[in-house]
Amino acid sequence: MRTKPDLSFWKLWNLSFGFFGVQIAYALQSANVSRIFTTIGADPHDLSYFWILPPLMGLVVQPVVGMMSDKTWNRFGRRLPYLIVGALIAVVVMCLLPNAGSFHFTVSSAILFGLVSLMMLDTSINMAMQPFKMLVGDMVNEKQKGLAYSIQSFLCNAGSVMGYIFPILFMWFGIKNTAPAGVVPDTVIWSFYIGAAILLLCVVYSLVKIKEWPPHLYNEYNGIEENVKTQKKESTNVIKLLKNAPSTFWTVGVVQFFCWFAFLFLWTYATNTVAHNAFQTPKTVTCPGISYDGKDYTGKFLIANDSVIIVEHGKQTGNWLAEHPGPFTLTMADIVEKRADGSLDINATDKAQIANAADCKYMSRTVLDATSNQYNEAGNWVGVLYAIQALGSVLWAVMLPRFRSRKFSYTLSLLLGAVGFFMTAFITNQYLLFVAFALIGCAWAAMLAWPFTILTNSLKGGNIGAYLGLFNCTICVPQIVAALVGGWILSILSTPGEVAPEYLMMAVAAVALVLGAISVVFIKEGNGTAEPQENPVIGEDL
Repeated sequence: MRTKPDLSFWKLWNLSFGFFGVQIAYALQSANVSRIFTTIGADPHDLSYFWILPPLMGLVVQPVVGMMSDKTWNRFGRRLPYLIVGALIAVVVMCLLPNAGSFHFTVSSAILFGLVSLMMLDTSINMAMQPFKMLVGDMVNEKQKGLAYSIQSFLCNAGSVMGYIFPILFMWFGIKNTAPAGVVPDTVIWSFYIGAAILLLCVVYSLVKIKEWPPHLYNEYNGIEENVKTQKKESTNVIKLLKNAPSTFWTVGVVQFFCWFAFLFLWTYATNTVAHNAFQTPKTVTCPGISYDGKDYTGKFLIANDSVIIVEHGKQTGNWLAEHPGPFTLTMADIVEKRADGSLDINATDKAQIANAADCKYMSRTVLDATSNQYNEAGNWVGVLYAIQALGSVLWAVMLPRFRSRKFSYTLSLLLGAVGFFMTAFITNQYLLFVAFALIGCAWAAMLAWPFTILTNSLKGGNIGAYLGLFNCTICVPQIVAALVGGWILSILSTPGEVAPEYLMMAVAAVALVLGAISVVFIKEGNGTAEPQENPVIGEDL
């Protein structure tokens, strides 16, 4: 077995530079998705549910990408083909997602379009991100892995700073920061366009600068049987891989669970938390429909009898029910357009026969006014706060290799992040929030650097990509769990008739990080089990 050579700083840099563009896309997603869904009319209690499909897709896609790339070799390389595919899909979706409210969809259709776009964006971003993690495992020796992942963390957070501040920069440049009800402001739309362009450029740079080792050289550097002709080619068995996984795979996975659980709540509820606490965003009462006989009737418009509109764009237009006792036919119209002659064009409808209006009541909910200046200023400010988090993470990432104990620095980082989450829940000064998000950045830096460093030092041979793909499940599963229980937890904490207390979800996230810090003590660095027989890398096309 040949020893992997030390790489120059710039070769380590080139291995991870694409992370810069990928993370711009990821930052735009994490900072603006809840803002986009709130703008197009989503209920705050439903926000967490919109985050279920992205990690669910990652749960399926990432292990497949890892295992397939372990057995891939063509003229583009071993890992890079998956970077190309993922990045190109991400570029297209980034141009579509912020326009969810601009295609004249109904509220439900706009939310569905946004949900599918979010699913595709998160999947493609992770598909583009995964090769960079695998390249470090493939080509960097154990002595340099800490430095390599620190560089990756630096570039990741540098990209985050760019993505996070785009909306407020564009506002300063004069791009409009407000829009009609249901439409995402131009500052956000253009941020996604520019982010997509930068991602494309970063992918081209990576393809030019990264030269993966050919199969025979990879096998030599990783101690895999060189005589591939006499080696029986076998498909990778997921069950066998999990059964033979080192104990580090599982203990680090527990820490990952609590960390990603917490950060899903940050991405989901931070915008409305800051808008409510620090910007005193005005409240508004919306009326999504009418309740009758135990059933809710909702639509973009509700029409009684022939042409009387009683609910329009979520706003109650007068007390129509009190003036018309019934009976009448209630029509739920998803699309109502006035023709040139003044008639109505009604599509995608459902109808209900109302015998007595006294048995009906307007549905109502109190929410933050997403069309107000305060809300959109808060949305931009959250981008600035995320940039502070990224800057704090960059500085902390430089410090992490200086700690003699990885476990100590890991624990300390998560505890600092927990303090930042608690502060975010209750601080009402927009500038004091800088401190809170800088502390959250400390946790983020450790989450990006240490799990993969600790894990890859416990792995040897040709199945590194498969294990890293499976390890990505420790990122996806906690997000799915957090998304499923987030709305339920928020409902327990809510008071009927009042704005949902999304700021309390920051305190719940803080508790999760404390539990993650406690779990670090159970990690044992190094390989805790016998190494399973690895398959050699064999050159083949996709």
